[in-house]
Amino acid sequence: MSVRFSGHESFACRYAWLPKALLAIQAEPEIFSDEERAMAKLGVGKNMVRSIRFWVEAAGMAQHAKSPGLVPTALGSAIFGPDELDPFLEDIQTLWLIHWKLCSRVDDPLFAWEFLFSRWQEPDFTESGVLRAFSRETQTQSRKLSPATLQQHFQVFLHTYVPSRGPKSDIAEDNLDCPLTELDLIVKIGERDTSQENNRRESIYSFKREDKPSISPALFAYCLSDYWAQRFGNENTLSVTSISNGMSSPGQVFKIPEENIYSRLEDISDVTDGAFQYQESSALPQVHRKRSPTSDKLLRKVYR
Repeated sequence: MSVRFSGHESFACRYAWLPKALLAIQAEPEIFSDEERAMAKLGVGKNMVRSIRFWVEAAGMAQHAKSPGLVPTALGSAIFGPDELDPFLEDIQTLWLIHWKLCSRVDDPLFAWEFLFSRWQEPDFTESGVLRAFSRETQTQSRKLSPATLQQHFQVFLHTYVPSRGPKSDIAEDNLDCPLTELDLIVKIGERDTSQENNRRESIYSFKREDKPSISPALFAYCLSDYWAQRFGNENTLSVTSISNGMSSPGQVFKIPEENIYSRLEDISDVTDGAFQYQESSALPQVHRKRSPTSDKLLRKVYR
């Protein structure tokens, strides 16, 4: 499987980037094919132009067109296009959707996002521990990756979810936080000594594993439908274990405990107008798909 380690140009996504990028693409689909033009249009440097293009695609808001250029996806068009469900990125449901898209990619997944959200089993993590794990995991990659590349990739991942702690007076573009820091999904829980001789201490981080009330029932159903279609398209039943613990599943991506997944599935039939039906069982609780929910209809429920 091909995974991505670069393309973000060392920048986490910024608040204004996705709305600005969608507006630019709608007006001029080939805008990112001419970096000089994109620099003038977006008012940023060349590396940021490349980063913006990376994030607008990684977040599932735009995709390659048949002709050179990008076009908004159905999701990007609904949120930022004529429907304007959340054109200024003000609704936390949109932030959860962006997070879902970053973590659930089947084609060219983002390595740190897939590995840490779906395969990391420890209760907490540090940079040194993650980088050792990254190094082991990437031994199978066809191209050699330097420690600097892996560190930069991890730092971009971390800055996507953990707010910076710079001086309040520092308003430089490089220090603006990613909107996904609002999700409060990764928290610093302490520090520990490193094994290095310089007695350096490093931060300890942990995922917040709890039910997320800000994820509405409709948003959970939308992501479950997306997960099902992408990974189990030919299956009409899905176990609760898969929904809770499967690779890039809603339970893993959102860090929702299994008991809370059960609670959410009790209402899944009402939320999806009968498309999904939860069947309780002491042996193998499952969700049955009577028909595929309409993504557009579910998305509108999210913003209702």
